[in-house]
Amino acid sequence: MRVLVVEDDRKIAGYLKRGLEEQGYAVDIAYTGREALDWADSAPYDVIVLDIMLPEVDGLTVCREIRRKDKRTPILMLTARDAVDDRVNGLDAGADDYLVKPFALKELLARLRAMTRRSADVPKNIVLQVADLMLDTITRRVKRAGKVIDLTTKEFAVLECLMREPDRVLTRTQIAEHVWNYDVYNQSNVVDVYIRNLRRKIDDAFEPKLIHTVRGAGYRLSVEDADETA
Repeated sequence: MRVLVVEDDRKIAGYLKRGLEEQGYAVDIAYTGREALDWADSAPYDVIVLDIMLPEVDGLTVCREIRRKDKRTPILMLTARDAVDDRVNGLDAGADDYLVKPFALKELLARLRAMTRRSADVPKNIVLQVADLMLDTITRRVKRAGKVIDLTTKEFAVLECLMREPDRVLTRTQIAEHVWNYDVYNQSNVVDVYIRNLRRKIDDAFEPKLIHTVRGAGYRLSVEDADETA
């Protein structure tokens, strides 16, 4: 899942980036309102964490501009002010939720999970299953034929991306956009490396093979035996 964090305090921004990445999120950071609008126009995000007090363009204006362009990306507004009017203004600008500073990271993570579950564009399944492969998005546990499979954070994110849309061919770019930040996913072979790791862990010792390469297109997760060498 890809997140845009908009926060001018670099210490807080770094703290959020580390905490979110530890939970498997891909994180880009904008330090000004203008940067936030540029990022929102250039990349698809699953959720935006947006501070109200920003240089150049304030957070409320950023939120309104994003909504004006008919983007329904869930937005969590951060504010150091706990006045009712500030909260109302944030929600009226189009934010889906708000969080008052200072806050605990676990509360922010809980808010993000709740927001993405409410989003109409995000599947609501908590446990995903294809054949005998199961992935629990809450406990972050993966099993194949009842055997627990140990995955790294990014391997888990790639597998979840594939399992969210079984039988559909996903390009390398589509997979990378939801797993890595902008700088990383432009490295052309990073997806291929993680797909090889996943095959070794969830396919090599099991039947049927589930991860398939579609020549010239990308990858799909399916019970159908239609593997093609890229």
